[in-house]
Amino acid sequence: MRVYNFSAGPAMLPEDVLKKAAEEMLEYGSSGQSVMEMSHRSKEYQAIIDACEASLREVMNIPDNYKVLFLQGGASMQFAMIPMNLMVKGKADFVVTGQWATKAYKEAQKFGTANAVASSKDKTFSYIPQLDESKYADYFHICLNNTIYGTKFSKLPETGNVPLVADMSSCILSEPIDVSKFGLIYAGAQKNMGPAGLTVVIIRDDLVREFPEDSKVPTMLQYKTHVDNGSMFNTPPTYAIYILRLVLEWIKGKGGLQAMKELNEKKAKIIYDFLDGSKMFNATVQGEDRSLMNIPFVTGNDELDAKFVAEAKKNGLVNIKGHRSVGGMRASVYNAMPIEGCEALVSFMKKFEEENA
Repeated sequence: MRVYNFSAGPAMLPEDVLKKAAEEMLEYGSSGQSVMEMSHRSKEYQAIIDACEASLREVMNIPDNYKVLFLQGGASMQFAMIPMNLMVKGKADFVVTGQWATKAYKEAQKFGTANAVASSKDKTFSYIPQLDESKYADYFHICLNNTIYGTKFSKLPETGNVPLVADMSSCILSEPIDVSKFGLIYAGAQKNMGPAGLTVVIIRDDLVREFPEDSKVPTMLQYKTHVDNGSMFNTPPTYAIYILRLVLEWIKGKGGLQAMKELNEKKAKIIYDFLDGSKMFNATVQGEDRSLMNIPFVTGNDELDAKFVAEAKKNGLVNIKGHRSVGGMRASVYNAMPIEGCEALVSFMKKFEEENA
C-alpha cells in the first residue's frame, strides 16, 4: 500500500506519472529501449528534452528572451555558479530567510561582496522581513519559499534595474508566477518537478555572460556553455528530464498552474485551520508569510513530538519529522500530495490530541 509521503524532498510524485513511467520502463515508444538506456545524442532523446522545455515554457509562460537549462549539481551548485556568472561589479544583495538563503549568501562571499540587506534570523526565520529597494548590486537574491521554516514571499521585493534572482526549489510549479520579474530562477527538481538529480535554471538572455578564453571560471560553471550546447555539453540527467516532462503533462491535464494554486491553497487551509484551533499543536509561522508547500508545527514537547512522528508513520503518514536543525514536525504538501493526504493527516492529529491531551 502506498503511504502519504510528507517528505520535503525527494518528495511524492503523481501516481499517474509513476504509472506512465512504469509502462515505458522497458521500452519508450517504439525505440526498443528504456529512456534510461537511451543516448542523449539520439533523435529519440532530443525529442524528449525538446518536449520537456516546450512544456515548461507553456506551463510557466516563460518569455522568449529567457533560456531554459537542465543542469546538475542541485541548487547548492547554483549558490556558486550564480555569483561566478552574475557578479560583474563584485556585489550582490541577499535576503536571509533560512538555511538555504544563508548558504547562498555565504557562498557568494567567496566571489565578491555579499550584503545581507535583511534577515529574519532574530525570530528563527519565522517571518519574511520588510525590504528597501535594491539599487547598486549585480543581483538581488531571495529564496522564494523556505522549505525548513515554512515561510514564503507573498510580495516580491522591488529591485529596480537590479536582476532579481530566486531559489524556487520548493515552490516552483505550485502557482503562477510572472517570470519576467526575475533575472534568473533556479530550482532543484526533487520537490515539485521530478526525481533528484536535475536542476532547472531559467535565465534572461542579457545575463548569459561571455567569458574570455583565459577565464578562471570553469567551463562547466559558465551558463553560456550550457546555453550554446542545449544543456548537452555533457550528459544531462536524462531520466529526470523525462520524468519532468511527464509531470508537466500531468499539470497541464489538471488545468495548469492556476488550478495547482487553488488546490494547494485548499490543502494548506485544511492543515492550518486545524493547527490554529488546536490546543496541542501549534504552527510555527503566522500570517501572510505562511508557505503553501511546507507546514512546520510543534507540540512544545520534544517527547510528544517524537511519539507523534512514530505513530504517524505506523498510520501511513511518513517523513513528517521536522528538519534536524529545528525539530518538531513538518508536512510538505507539494503538488503531488492529494487532498486526501491532508485530510488523513488532520484526522490523525485530532485522534492523537484526544488520546494524549
